Amino acid sequence: MKNKVPMRQCIGCREMKSKKEMMRVLRTTEGEIQIDVTGKKNGRGAYLCYNRACLEQAMKSKGLERSLKMPISLEVYEDLKKEFEAIEQN
Repeated sequence: MKNKVPMRQCIGCREMKSKKEMMRVLRTTEGEIQIDVTGKKNGRGAYLCYNRACLEQAMKSKGLERSLKMPISLEVYEDLKKEFEAIEQN
């Protein structure tokens, strides 16, 4: 019997994909925003496709704010953009 693949919804394009195909953005218990590479850190997570268009859409629709239940600074979005650029180059 096959294990069930955990599915998550992208906060940008709203598509359901497997957890492994997505980047997890995390709000820690201290209220910091981080990118959770392992997908196992404690805190409230929101998922984004590895796609810059999804990040842009999430910024426009305030999807990250809703998912993490807190206001997100432009600084955090800039960090996310840098992270996407690093991933795209690999």
